[in-house]
Amino acid sequence: MISFEKEYFNLGFIDKLAYKDSFMQSLDPRVKIITTAAFTVLVVSYSKYELTGLMPFFLFPMVCSSLGEVPLKYILKKLLYFSIFPLLIGIFNPLIDTKPVASFMNISISGGWISLLSIYIKFELTFSFAVIFIATTPLSQVCAGLKRLGVPDIFTAQLMFLYRYIFVLAEETMKMLRARGLRAFGEVNMSVKDFIGFAGLLFIKTCERAERIYRAMLSRGFAGTVHSIKDISLKRTDLLYIAITTVLLVFFRVYDVTELSGRALMRGLK
Repeated sequence: MISFEKEYFNLGFIDKLAYKDSFMQSLDPRVKIITTAAFTVLVVSYSKYELTGLMPFFLFPMVCSSLGEVPLKYILKKLLYFSIFPLLIGIFNPLIDTKPVASFMNISISGGWISLLSIYIKFELTFSFAVIFIATTPLSQVCAGLKRLGVPDIFTAQLMFLYRYIFVLAEETMKMLRARGLRAFGEVNMSVKDFIGFAGLLFIKTCERAERIYRAMLSRGFAGTVHSIKDISLKRTDLLYIAITTVLLVFFRVYDVTELSGRALMRGLK
């Protein structure tokens, strides 16, 4: 119960980060949507045996988290929570791809281990950048940006309602868990029968709450379109950010910066 309440109150932490007065938060949401999508596509486009080419891309999450004042601890915590998924995707790679493709200290490394590590690095890069994007962009601005990019109104409205109703569901769950805890004298464990009844009652109460909210919206003139209070427009800083990001992304994708840096270092040592 205590852990659920803790997670419930942590739901608003992302909103607090998104409304901070920093550089990343001040950027046009369209710019952040485009750069995040481009970053993800370029990272995923690398082959399954590519490792060194991915290393320079860690520069983007590091710089953007600093510019957006997103705590590193928060990003690492989210990565730790979801790090099991890339491992589940590539866990059988070492058993399937056993052909040696590299060696380290006279130890042969099969292609399966390389591809597993590549999957994990790609996940770390794309997921951390997505977390920074969410933590520096309020959902209302995300929907406004998607709308200006040509996404249908019905999709942006559904996205906004989905996010808002998460809080409705969490609030109803917390109330019911608190009431159950008081009646059961703090008992945490729940039988399957009790859980089924709890889930069914939660579903009914949430639907009723959502219906009341929807009727209140209709009575206030809602016609299917979510309007944004803040008008978005491109500024010089937006153009500068997207220009620098584009140049660096293309440069990192075309050239293996890690290999070039290693060669330059070896020449310097000689």
